[in-house]
Amino acid sequence: MAQTVVLKVGMSCQGCVGAVKRVLNKMEGIDSYDVNIEEQKVTVIGNVQPDAVFQTVSKTGKKTAFWEAEAPGEAESKPAEAEPKAAEVETKAPAEAVAVV
Repeated sequence: MAQTVVLKVGMSCQGCVGAVKRVLNKMEGIDSYDVNIEEQKVTVIGNVQPDAVFQTVSKTGKKTAFWEAEAPGEAESKPAEAEPKAAEVETKAPAEAVAVV
């Protein structure tokens, strides 16, 4: 059964794009793929496992992550990381105001 796997891959030049394409060309089960350097996005369609595609692209040495829309668990963890920082800012502001008064 064909499925779509979307990854965010840190690519800064055509050499990076070429490296990603080389590893994908060697992978079994891929029907098609698109490498978009502007969006740092790699879309793979085929009879593949998402983790296998992730591992294959990671071999290029490029920073690789599942695209947030495709990985709900990852998208949920990012706001949780941001919350303590926002709370930290809130606690510092009143403390500074008390120190001034």
